Amino acid sequence: MMFSEEACYRALCARDRRFDGMFFVGVVTTGVYCRPVCPARTPRRDRCRYFSAAAAAERDGFRPCLRCRPELAPGRAPMDSRHQRAAELAARIDAGALDHPGGLERLAVELRISSRQLRRIVTAELGVSPVALAQTRRLLLAKQLLTDTQLPIIEVAHASGFSSVRRFNELFRLHYRLTPGRLRKQTGRPADSGVLRLTLAYRPPLAWEELLRFLAARAIYGVESVEGDLYARTVAMGENCGWIKVARPGKNVCSLSVELSASLSPVLPAVLARIRGLFDLDARPDAVAEHLMSDPFLCPAVRRTHGLRVPGAFDPFELAWRAVLGQQVSVRAATALAGRVAETFGEPATTPFPALNRYSPDRHCLAAVEPAALARLGIVRARARAIVALARAAVATNVLEGAGGDPEQRIERLKAIPGIGPWTAGYIAMRVLRWPDAWPEGDGALRKALATTSDRALRQAAERWRPWRAYAVMYLWQSLTSKENKNHELHIASLPNRAQPRRRVVARRAARGHRRNLL
Repeated sequence: MMFSEEACYRALCARDRRFDGMFFVGVVTTGVYCRPVCPARTPRRDRCRYFSAAAAAERDGFRPCLRCRPELAPGRAPMDSRHQRAAELAARIDAGALDHPGGLERLAVELRISSRQLRRIVTAELGVSPVALAQTRRLLLAKQLLTDTQLPIIEVAHASGFSSVRRFNELFRLHYRLTPGRLRKQTGRPADSGVLRLTLAYRPPLAWEELLRFLAARAIYGVESVEGDLYARTVAMGENCGWIKVARPGKNVCSLSVELSASLSPVLPAVLARIRGLFDLDARPDAVAEHLMSDPFLCPAVRRTHGLRVPGAFDPFELAWRAVLGQQVSVRAATALAGRVAETFGEPATTPFPALNRYSPDRHCLAAVEPAALARLGIVRARARAIVALARAAVATNVLEGAGGDPEQRIERLKAIPGIGPWTAGYIAMRVLRWPDAWPEGDGALRKALATTSDRALRQAAERWRPWRAYAVMYLWQSLTSKENKNHELHIASLPNRAQPRRRVVARRAARGHRRNLL
């Protein structure tokens, strides 16, 4: 348990969203467990039991609340190295790593630990076994699908990770004292549209505009699209292909609205886990801000932009080869090259969005490509060779997704690939490995932000920002973007009036519209 009972009860009484998903409250008089933000009447202190995970509450006989819906709670963000491994294991289990026969042993092999050690880590941190954690995740996802989608119950069972419908019905009745059909009748069934609509919660605040601006500048043409406050992309996971669309319903709503094609339902747990990682929805913005604001240099940037996140990677391999293209070139140039790669080697896609017409080329595709073919697209030959080497390493050792262990060791394995230097490995660690203390060594923009040309001075300054150096990087990059925009506005304002004909036209039109409204 990370918090005292007194702190948990205060958070419950205040309905403090910063603690949403960090613990759950079981009410002994009702047999129900809730999130700290539950709108129901606050129970008396002596009737509350506190759990660090939903699976622990269900293990003790509590069933999920139908009002606050624990399945919507954000996940647990890793706070330090002690929790990093448990958080990684929990994330892999949430993504469906145990949904197949032999999943536990396979996960232990991928993470390079024994299955016994895996069980011990998860049990010590979350209070339940990995199997119990996976079972609760399946049941809560099934509950969300029954409530929010039109999927038939059989498809709900399979999409949630159950291989047997009979087992699904049995566990659902045992844990929730309801049949799946009865729950759907109580909550109502949405009209059939061929699209799955779900919500993913986060802890406020969230700098949504800044997050989309970052993703828009790096969006691969044909694969990703950012229009207004919407993010959309194509998805290809094995034999399952489709699309997703993500938006924020409103500034006062602490959740994102997700739409995805029904063709992705067989891989739904993995898709939702990737969306959470892409938008860093499990972050603790309060903890990050509290630490970084203690540094006088970062304090103004943190105050200026509340809730800045570290964008993850929906497709780890896509982000990795896109990072190689970004070596020593501008963001715009790298984005243009990435669009050429996707158009040349990506499979055609059919989506409801005109801007999305390609699937991102996978590691097997680029591993079979000769560097000369990439070089013909305008890519420097050294980087073309690095992309092919990265693809072949991803095929041979699954270096981006399967490797576990200490993040520093994973970075060293990345740097062992020809053409992958410290900056690229650090950037991949930020966005693919989801390491909050990652650091892109030698980044020129960071030197510019700190007004120094010395990497040593930069590293010394960064030591103050541990264990949130990745978030410090985002704040520094954001501060540069803000300065550039401000300088551009000042430059436009300083131009003589004759150089601003468009401004005068806009002003006259606005004045005419104002007079028209008055009439």
